[in-house]
Amino acid sequence: MEKKWQEMSKEERLEARFEKWSAGPGLDFKNPESKAKYQKSIARLKDAVQLKKTPDRVPILPWATFMPPVLGGINPKEAMYDADKLNSAMMKYLTEYDPDYYGSAVIIAHGPALEVLDFKLYKWPGFNLPDQYVYQCMEDEYMTAADYQHFIDDPTDFFLRVYLSRIAGGLAPMKMIAPLYNTIELPPLALWLLTLGIPDVQEAMKKLLEAGRLSFEFAMKIGAFDKEAQEKGFVQFTGGFSKAPYDFLADTMRGTRPMMADLYRSPDLVLKAIERMTPIAIKTGLGGPEASGNPIVFIPLHKGADGWMSDEQFRKFYWPSLKELIMTLIGEGCVPFLFAEGGFNTRLEYLNELPRGHCIWLFDQTDMAKAKEVVGKTTCIAGNVPISKIMTGTPEDIREVCKRLIDTAGKGGGYIMSMGCAADEGKPDTVHAMIDFTKEYGVYK
Repeated sequence: MEKKWQEMSKEERLEARFEKWSAGPGLDFKNPESKAKYQKSIARLKDAVQLKKTPDRVPILPWATFMPPVLGGINPKEAMYDADKLNSAMMKYLTEYDPDYYGSAVIIAHGPALEVLDFKLYKWPGFNLPDQYVYQCMEDEYMTAADYQHFIDDPTDFFLRVYLSRIAGGLAPMKMIAPLYNTIELPPLALWLLTLGIPDVQEAMKKLLEAGRLSFEFAMKIGAFDKEAQEKGFVQFTGGFSKAPYDFLADTMRGTRPMMADLYRSPDLVLKAIERMTPIAIKTGLGGPEASGNPIVFIPLHKGADGWMSDEQFRKFYWPSLKELIMTLIGEGCVPFLFAEGGFNTRLEYLNELPRGHCIWLFDQTDMAKAKEVVGKTTCIAGNVPISKIMTGTPEDIREVCKRLIDTAGKGGGYIMSMGCAADEGKPDTVHAMIDFTKEYGVYK
């Protein structure tokens, strides 16, 4: 008798998710070779993650944002404004470079939808940056120190009526809407409905719906491409997204400097806000795999890197909620894919608090020999090919870097070849060198 989900252990849930992902539900593979390639790539990844047996070779993930479409022949503006060109460029990249895995272009986002909203949180090519530039986060205090209690008391109300009005000029009238809890009874409902009728609010709603329509059309085209790419044997690497609760607050709500000051001025409020954000981070992370059937949950880490806070602050403000997020995802059979930007050399020991064979940690500037020694028996590690080498080095430079990584981080398995950060562009010869050399030298015998 088949076990029910609630009766399964985390290991059994992980096996079930990998099995479903490998089966490719909804995919009509072009030929038996494409199906075999797809399933072999997933099996290779599974072996690297679980640390149970050595894969056939080192898996290859050229982790990137705009690099694939740029190598495919278009600029970042075209990628954000023309889904057909984006899909064509992505297929050209996959066909020419033949990586094991790729990241869906849906993360690039759709410029016209952002224009409709007058989106303030990012600048992007074709609107307020040159066509050849990539998008850039514009950090600010979108949540003030005075907003802490509002967020803690009612995150939904804060996001709907305050945060949206600050990050998008077209949604500024949202602040005039009465709180959603007014729908609980007839007299306050009348007030709530009245505020929805304010002309400026109506215009904001129209813009929100228009941005939604444009984004839906863009996503449908990208989704069709992802299906086609996977039917040809390429594996879309991630199925979900989340962030460390601290980073959710520090990145695009409070901002780096205000949040750092808050650690000293109002630490109790920070901890309460982190506690409030943690279930939101968990729900965000679990939503993707449930919808996509892909168990890999991407979690970029920003403000917990070496030098960003003391070890005492890391233990108090950063790690506990991040660990809760990771452990909950693992408990549901997902694979947290943590991108440790900058250096994580002083944080490595914390990773040994996690169960063996359930995570991927992609390192940027971390000492990989040390990482292999300290956490190599606990977790799969990835990355560390310097993007500077990809951009300015020679193929021989890249082969030397990859050889060193395979010989150290890849010894005995548990390593994924990748850049140390998400690449916005790359040179054809160095990207080819990373992929081709790893396929040749990274074979386990």
